[in-house]
Amino acid sequence: MKKNLSLTETLTVGSLLFGLFFGAGNLIFPVFMGQSAGSNLWGAAIGFLVTGVGIPLLGVAALGMSHSSGLLEMSRRVGRRYATFFTALLYLTIGPFFAIPRCASTSFSVGIRPALKDPAAGGWMIWLFSLLFFAAVLWFALRPGNILTWVGKILTPLFLVSLGLVVVTALISPIGSFRDVTPQTAYQGHAFFKGFLEGYNTMDAPASLAFGIVVVSAIRRLGVTEPAAIAANTVRSGLFGCTLMGIIYVALTVIGAQSRAVYPLCADGGEALHLIAQHYFGGVGAVILAVIVTLACLKTAVGLITSCGEMFTQLCPKGPSYRQWVVGFSLLSFLIATMGLSTIISYSTPVLMFLYPLSITLILLALAGRLFDNDRRVYVWTTGLTLAAALFDFFKALPAGLLPETLQEQLVSVGELLPFFGIGMGWICPALAGFVIGLLLHKCRPPKAVPAPEG
Repeated sequence: MKKNLSLTETLTVGSLLFGLFFGAGNLIFPVFMGQSAGSNLWGAAIGFLVTGVGIPLLGVAALGMSHSSGLLEMSRRVGRRYATFFTALLYLTIGPFFAIPRCASTSFSVGIRPALKDPAAGGWMIWLFSLLFFAAVLWFALRPGNILTWVGKILTPLFLVSLGLVVVTALISPIGSFRDVTPQTAYQGHAFFKGFLEGYNTMDAPASLAFGIVVVSAIRRLGVTEPAAIAANTVRSGLFGCTLMGIIYVALTVIGAQSRAVYPLCADGGEALHLIAQHYFGGVGAVILAVIVTLACLKTAVGLITSCGEMFTQLCPKGPSYRQWVVGFSLLSFLIATMGLSTIISYSTPVLMFLYPLSITLILLALAGRLFDNDRRVYVWTTGLTLAAALFDFFKALPAGLLPETLQEQLVSVGELLPFFGIGMGWICPALAGFVIGLLLHKCRPPKAVPAPEG
C-alpha cells in the first residue's frame, strides 16, 4: 500500500492547493495594504501572514491530523445542527455569495475595465465578461476528476510565470523607497492588528477547511488511501503551497509600498496593480495584468465551485446531483458578479468578521483535541462564546442602511464592553473564557469524548 507521495506528486498537490487559495483577494489586498502601511509595512505584513498563511496552513493540518474527510465531519464535534449551519454558511460565503463572484468582478475591474475607452461600456461589458468567465469555470468544474491536472499542472504554473514577470521586475528595479512613506492613520499605531484583519479578506482560513475535500480526494487518486498517510501527505503538501503564498504576499506588499514613493494612494489594490504594471511595461502591462488576474481568479473559482458542489451533494444526499449544484452555483455567482467589486466587498466584510473567529477556534480545537480527549464540552463552550462575541463584530461591520442607525449604534456600544473590540479582536477573550470553562468541566466531570472520525 502506497504511504507517501513522491516529491513530484507532493509539489503537484501543493501547487493545486496554492492554486485553489490564491485568487482575487490574494492579489489586490496585499498591494493596497503595502500602499497604506508605507514605512510600517513589516508589522502589517506579519499580521497579514498570520491570517493569510499561518491560519490556513493550520486549517489544512487540522483537517489532515484529525483524520476528517471535510469541514462537516470536523465541525460535528460541536454538534450536528451547528455543523450543518456552519458548513453551509461557510461554503456559501467562500462560494456563490461572495468569493466566486469576486473572482469574476476582480478580473474585470483590474484586467478589463481600465482598458475600456468608453467608461459607459462597462455596464454591459461586465455581463459579457462574467458570462464567458463562468462558462469556462463551469466547463472545468463539471470535470472534477481532472482538477489536479488543470489547476495544479497548467493554470497555476501559467499564473506564476505571469505574476513573476511583474514582481521580479518591480523588486529588481523598485519605483522608490518605502522608508519615507508616511503610513495611513489605521497603520500608524496598530499595523500588526490592521494587517491581521486585512488577512480576513483573503478568505483563506475558511477556504482551508473547505478545500480539504478536494485535496484529500486528489491524494487518494494518487494511490494513498490510509488515513494516517493521507494526513501526513496533506500537511506536507500544505506546507509547500502556503510557503509559496507567504513569499508572494510579502513581495506584493513591498512593491505596493514602494509605489507610494512616486504615486498617490490608490482607491484599491486593483488600481494599484494596474498602475505598477503600466509603470514598468507601459500599455503591454495592462495585457500582462489581465492575464495574471484572470488566471488567478479562474483557477480559484474552479476550486470553489467544485468544493461547493461536492459539499452540498454531501449535505443533501437526496437533493440535487453534483452537476445540478455546480450549474446552479455558477448561475448565481454570475448574477452576483455583475453587482461590481466594491459592492461585493462591502457586503462580504461583516460576514467574514463573523466567520473568521469561528474558523480559527475550530482549527485550534481540532489541533489540540488530544489534550482534552476531544471533549465536546470544550468545543461547545469555546464555540458558543466565540459566536456570541463575533456577532458584535458582524453588526459593527455592516454597511450603513442595513440596520436602523440607532439599533446598530446600541449593538456596537454593547460590543465595546469587550476587550480589544476596537481593533476587531473582541472575540479573543470570550473564546479563551469558553476554552477555560470547557477544560474545567473536562477535569471535574467524567469526559464526554467525541471519538476521532475515521478515514
